Amino acid sequence: MYSSLDDFLEQQSALLIKGPVALIFFEDDVEIGTTLRHHLQSGFAEVIALIPDAFDLPGDVKNRVHRVPFDCSVPETVFAAINKVIRTASPGCWLYYCYNAEYLFFPFCETRTVAEMLTFHTEEKRAAMLTYVIDLYAGDLEAHPNAVSLANAYLDKSGYYAQSRYIGAKSSPEERQLDFFGGVRWRHEEHIPQASRKIDRISLFRARPDLELQPNHTFNIDEYNTYSCPWHHNLTAAICSFRTAKALKRNPGSSFDIHSFRWHNSTPFEWHSRQLLDLGLMEPGQWF
Repeated sequence: MYSSLDDFLEQQSALLIKGPVALIFFEDDVEIGTTLRHHLQSGFAEVIALIPDAFDLPGDVKNRVHRVPFDCSVPETVFAAINKVIRTASPGCWLYYCYNAEYLFFPFCETRTVAEMLTFHTEEKRAAMLTYVIDLYAGDLEAHPNAVSLANAYLDKSGYYAQSRYIGAKSSPEERQLDFFGGVRWRHEEHIPQASRKIDRISLFRARPDLELQPNHTFNIDEYNTYSCPWHHNLTAAICSFRTAKALKRNPGSSFDIHSFRWHNSTPFEWHSRQLLDLGLMEPGQWF
């Protein structure tokens, strides 16, 4: 049992040598078990649950993850924690981060592990991987008022788009960087702060001493924010997430305005990478 993140890093820095290591931040007690089981089954070498003391871990995962007490109520603390892990990890260690009720999918994940994918990605001289955060939502909000249902999950099959990324006062767009939008955040953008509307997140990345995650889910090193290398398309992955729908139904300012997240472009989520590949929501690159 660890008393804090600092205590964990002091005791277990040896776990942060190669990876891949998953950092999962728990904002509430929704889908604690399924989130942990999914990432354990994905093939992460270590799974670290950063979770408030008040929440219980299911018995079948309790001894398979590292429980670290953590309060996610202030978003900035999550970024500070990830940067602390980056500084502690050995250079080159693969790290991943997400929140509860989020599930990583990557090409062929039903038969291949995340470690296998990252080995290939490393061989392609890539140090980071773009992931799209794909909004999931319950099809029936009367039956599932918190908008979370694994058995009745839906996603948008269209409505995604990208814009050129401009940083600061530069007149030309960033090379191989785009801002991606879509899903529930796009359809209900009047309830979403502008800074939170993008669905791109660099969730998989290799640690290095000068690397820092910024509050907009990008890094201070431009190449980490690119979707591919200059010469061909690279792998991308998807994080299928109930987080936005859950927040919109919890927030009194939006909850009473939203009676259903379903629309004519909603489709049941099949919990399979093939569906996401067919919809163009992730890219296999040269990995066959």
